[in-house]
Amino acid sequence: MRVHVIGLGGAGGRVVDRLAADRDGDRFLHGVNAFDTDAAALDALQSVGESRRYRFGDAAAGSGLDGDLHAARRLGDAHAGELSRAMDDQQPSLAEAFVLAVGVGGGAGAGVAPALADELTRLYDTPVYAVGLLPTPDESAPGDPDAPRSAGDDPERRTPDRPLAEQNAARTLNALSDRCAAIFPFDNDAWLRPGEDIADARDRLNGVLATRLAALFGAGEADDADSTPQQVLDASDVARAVGSDGEIAVIGHATQAVEPPESGSRFGLGLFGSSEPAEVDTSAAVSAIETTIRKAARGKNTSEVPEGRADRTLLVVGGPPAWLNREAIADGRRWLADETGSGAILSGDAPVPDGDEVFAVVVRSGIDEPPRIREIRSSIA
Repeated sequence: MRVHVIGLGGAGGRVVDRLAADRDGDRFLHGVNAFDTDAAALDALQSVGESRRYRFGDAAAGSGLDGDLHAARRLGDAHAGELSRAMDDQQPSLAEAFVLAVGVGGGAGAGVAPALADELTRLYDTPVYAVGLLPTPDESAPGDPDAPRSAGDDPERRTPDRPLAEQNAARTLNALSDRCAAIFPFDNDAWLRPGEDIADARDRLNGVLATRLAALFGAGEADDADSTPQQVLDASDVARAVGSDGEIAVIGHATQAVEPPESGSRFGLGLFGSSEPAEVDTSAAVSAIETTIRKAARGKNTSEVPEGRADRTLLVVGGPPAWLNREAIADGRRWLADETGSGAILSGDAPVPDGDEVFAVVVRSGIDEPPRIREIRSSIA
């Protein structure tokens, strides 16, 4: 499906910048923009072209808003139409969905996201999805001004000191759930390694999120006949899977390296110079598909899924065509239905003719509220 992805604020801009760096030229990435009040943050982006970056809110004097959500909301209401017009050169009317990436605990991005979602919904008959990066508990914890700092301590690399991050996140999630078709939260805290803080992990976590977004939204876009899916996943499938009432949806993803058939097999015809591609062993293909589906479902998702249950589930399996065993995918769907308790499983395949791995994407929606989001919401209870 063709998506127009918009990074709002510093965190959202960095996610979109990573997506553009990794996937520039991919058919699914119909449009890309980064909007912020902070000129320095926009200038730091490397892969979103200068014409796709836009600073709004002259009242902010070209800087960030230091987590002032109320000021950001006022700017958002005032500039949402201006931001939608800044997208016009990329033909947003042709997009099949808009994806707003935003750090929900911040100021500028969190403030403008609800207003921009409203504006895009008013202008286009197209779903608006929000990708909300959740603040870590440390971001809301008061810092120690007397703590020693090394001579090489870079303030840009420290964990942000944002005492209102959780309250901002709770209010922003509430506003987005009223305005967006679905919200995909990314729980930064769950993805941190022991001893790691958000500043150190930022690049890695942006890569994780960008990979999952590309695997989901890029699954139905074929570049040529060899990569045309047998079971096409389109925008309506995604819309049915995630719903339209602002529910939480999470993305699981897993890969397994495989030997491309074109390279031949150590035990097959490849040793003897045959021009025919080596066949893939059926048991190997079945094992690879079963493994990736189970890891995508039971591994670390973008946010926790309580008890693994969901009202609706979407499955995408991709990789070299010879590895996409139809019976194994059907078995995986049945297993996933039992695993999630979903009444029906929507699915599609994503052939990658020159690929060297099998991958699976599992999207669950209509889930019980993840504990981290419950904790965030309680900050304003």
